[in-house]
Amino acid sequence: MLKNIYFAEKPQEEECRMRLKAARERLAGLQMKIKEHKIPVLVLMEGWGTAGKGNIISQMIQNIDPRFFKVAAMDSPTQEERRKPFLCRFFAQIPEAGKFTFLDSGWMDEITGMRMRGRMSQEVYDRRIDSVKRFERQLTDNGYLVMKFFCHISKKQQRKRIEALVSDIDTRWRVNDNDLWQNRHYGKCLEVFDRFLDDTNTSSAPWYIIDAKSKKWAELQALETLIQGIEIALQNQSLSVPLLQNVFSLCQMPRLSEISLDKSMEEQRYKKELTRLQHELGELHNRLYRKKVPVVIVYEGQDAAGKGGNIKRITQALDPRGFEVHPIASPEPHEKARHYLWRFWTRLPKTGHIAIFDRSWYGRVMVERLEGFCSENDWKRAYNEINEFEKELQSWGAVIIKFWVQIDKDTQLERFNDRQNTPGKQWKITDEDWRNREKWDAYEAAVDEMLQKTSTAYAPWHILESVDKKYARIKALEIVAGELKKALE
Repeated sequence: MLKNIYFAEKPQEEECRMRLKAARERLAGLQMKIKEHKIPVLVLMEGWGTAGKGNIISQMIQNIDPRFFKVAAMDSPTQEERRKPFLCRFFAQIPEAGKFTFLDSGWMDEITGMRMRGRMSQEVYDRRIDSVKRFERQLTDNGYLVMKFFCHISKKQQRKRIEALVSDIDTRWRVNDNDLWQNRHYGKCLEVFDRFLDDTNTSSAPWYIIDAKSKKWAELQALETLIQGIEIALQNQSLSVPLLQNVFSLCQMPRLSEISLDKSMEEQRYKKELTRLQHELGELHNRLYRKKVPVVIVYEGQDAAGKGGNIKRITQALDPRGFEVHPIASPEPHEKARHYLWRFWTRLPKTGHIAIFDRSWYGRVMVERLEGFCSENDWKRAYNEINEFEKELQSWGAVIIKFWVQIDKDTQLERFNDRQNTPGKQWKITDEDWRNREKWDAYEAAVDEMLQKTSTAYAPWHILESVDKKYARIKALEIVAGELKKALE
């Protein structure tokens, strides 16, 4: 894209001034429409060192209410960020509905920087490209406007700017070692930049190359392009998003009605196995931390199925400094205003740690589907998005263990009544639990579809028959210990 780029001729000074004035006024007006229509806008500003990325962002935000935008300078990842999936720190920055986020550099800068310096193999590069394309597509599919700009200058222009900045004691700090390295290796950098732009240029999130040799001309190009993007996004807002075919290998799963729930365990054997398995799990946790293996455990199941007691028997075996349990309730307003996976990306564990989710992202295809909290297109699209999300975790090196905790309708009624009639347990039962029970058949059909479409080879579902809680607890401990041993081998 860069090697054969042809830029439009820069307009005369007066024309540029008039167009800039009109564009600034237009953006100010469109910002209110963005707020009104709840469209989140993510602007990624990439480019050569000293090309003026920061200046363009500074000028663009002058026309937006400061309550509705955020600017983030994405420097090299910290040690803490390196212990999370590659996309984690970028997903954390996505804006709420009706707001803007401007990123001063981002995933392109990180990937190309490592590639130029020989710190990333072709295999890892290809994997990162796939991750970026999925990330951007998921955002646009969920109503985000993603605008990607690359500020381009020639080697001569970059050298001239570096010299001018270095010559002034007050601006010398703005030139860093990477800017100097880029200019010395301009040809090599051009090759890597060009390849990345080609690899990630898609119809839903295209790249816009900015001729950055003049500050005002660069600002005008960015403003007019952003305005055009916003106007198109407003027109397209009501259109349905095409559903994508699943490309991941799936495991055959039984229907809930086919699962035998007569499994049980005698008390004495339960106590013996519980002690043995918890001791084993504690030792495995120490090895996980030493080898920096992250673990994600997901619990889903009917109300009163025994998820909490099951989780408790696992956490009793773990070092409390190395795990966190996330009880997932209805999203808070700031969570609901973002991509539905945002609140899970921001709860992922560090390497060597364990995150346990008591309910999870699968709410999208269960409660949100059945209660009408999202559109049919949204929940149908979510099967593939969830498989992609879990693929990112698996590629990062995480062990993913997913449990569906199953009971029958009679057992649930018995447990509901026990909770309601026992003062110390009454906090566990709500009116919503009783309402959900009335939709048992609809939930069962939704769960059957979920299990069939999201039990992948890298993140399969495990059914815990939980009419006898003791049996379910031991089975869960055995599965967790087995999966951790496989990962550590």
